[in-house]
Amino acid sequence: MRILGLDTATATASVALIQDDAILAEEIYGAAAPGAAKKNHAEIILPLIEAVLSQARVALADLDALAVSIGPGSFTGLRIGLATVKGLAYGSGLPAVGVSTLLATAATVAQSDGTICALLDARKHEVYFGLFHREGKNLRAVGGEAAASIDAAVEALRAHAAAPILAVGDGAKAYEKILRGALDGSFTLAQSRSSVAAEAAFLARDRLPRAAADDLGALTPVYLRRPEAESKKW
Repeated sequence: MRILGLDTATATASVALIQDDAILAEEIYGAAAPGAAKKNHAEIILPLIEAVLSQARVALADLDALAVSIGPGSFTGLRIGLATVKGLAYGSGLPAVGVSTLLATAATVAQSDGTICALLDARKHEVYFGLFHREGKNLRAVGGEAAASIDAAVEALRAHAAAPILAVGDGAKAYEKILRGALDGSFTLAQSRSSVAAEAAFLARDRLPRAAADDLGALTPVYLRRPEAESKKW
C-alpha cells in the first residue's frame, strides 16, 4: 500500500511516501538555508510533495491513500495541510485519513517499549501534550490530549514519573531544562527516527484495513484551544 503523508502542523513541515513498511522518499523543511528567507508552509508544501513523488518516481495516480496530521499544532499550518490533502483527494479520488499530530510525533521515537510523551510548543509558555504507551508495535494513548501551561504539563507527567518517560517533539526540546529538573532521572529526550509525515502515513496504513477513510467534508483540524483573536474576545 502506497500512502503519501503530510505534516504542516509543526514548525518543521514534512512530506513522506511510504510503501508497506518502507519509506520510499521523504522531505523535511525546517530552517531556511543561511542567508535565505524562511518560507511559510503554504509556499513549500506543494514543492515538497512534487519532490517526494519525483524521487520515488511515483505519480499521484499510483497512490492508494493520503494521510495528514490534523492537530494539534499551528492553526495556520493545520489549515494549509488539510486544504492541500482535501484538494488532492477531491481531484484524484484518493481516500484520506486524518491522524493526530501528537500520536504521529510519539510514533517517530525509535522502537522502545514504555511511556512516550509527545510535546509540541504552543508558545507563550504553553504546550500541546499527550501520553502514549508502546508495547512492541502497539502504540496507544494514555488519557486525552491537552493544551496547557508547561507547569501543568509537568504536574500531569509527575503522575507517570515512576517509570522512565521518553519525551519527543519541539516542545520537549524547548522546555528540556524544566522537564529534566522537574522529572529528575525519569526524563529522557528521545531522538526521532523519521518525520511526522512518515509516521502519519504508517498510522493511516494500519487503520485502513480495519476502518474506512475519513469523510472529507467532516474532516477538520483539532485545535485544542481557541485562536488568539477569539480568546481575546472571550
